[in-house]
Amino acid sequence: MNTTHHRLELATRRREELIDLSDQVRAAVRASGVVDGLVCVYAQGATAAMMIQENWDESVQTDVVDLLAKLIPRGVWRHDQQDGNGDAHLKAGLVGPSVTIPLIDGRLGLSRWQNIFFCEFDGPRHDRQVLVSIVGDRPLPPADRAQA
Repeated sequence: MNTTHHRLELATRRREELIDLSDQVRAAVRASGVVDGLVCVYAQGATAAMMIQENWDESVQTDVVDLLAKLIPRGVWRHDQQDGNGDAHLKAGLVGPSVTIPLIDGRLGLSRWQNIFFCEFDGPRHDRQVLVSIVGDRPLPPADRAQA
């Protein structure tokens, strides 16, 4: 069993947005050499989250932001008296900081319509960090496979 960790760094452009990280996660998986296992993608920060969502139509990502704005409006929370981002903390807590994806034969176990999104709820930020932890098995080298 092998474990590798990769750190993704990104900047966000809007206060609330979903950013597709699927290609960066796939690159981390390739670099790890792990072919079967689990991939955990974790957003660092109390006002950010991770989500698996549809990748074909950007309206779904906009709908997610709009829904959360209706459920958790800005400016009405006790924490807003501190730094004005009480809603961002609540949205991040509701969505959650991580997603876990099966890794099968070197490929993420996502469906055709699913991608991995970083959810920004308190941007724009120039220094967001996402951790990608990959746990699983690497293939045996050809010489070892012949002896197995």
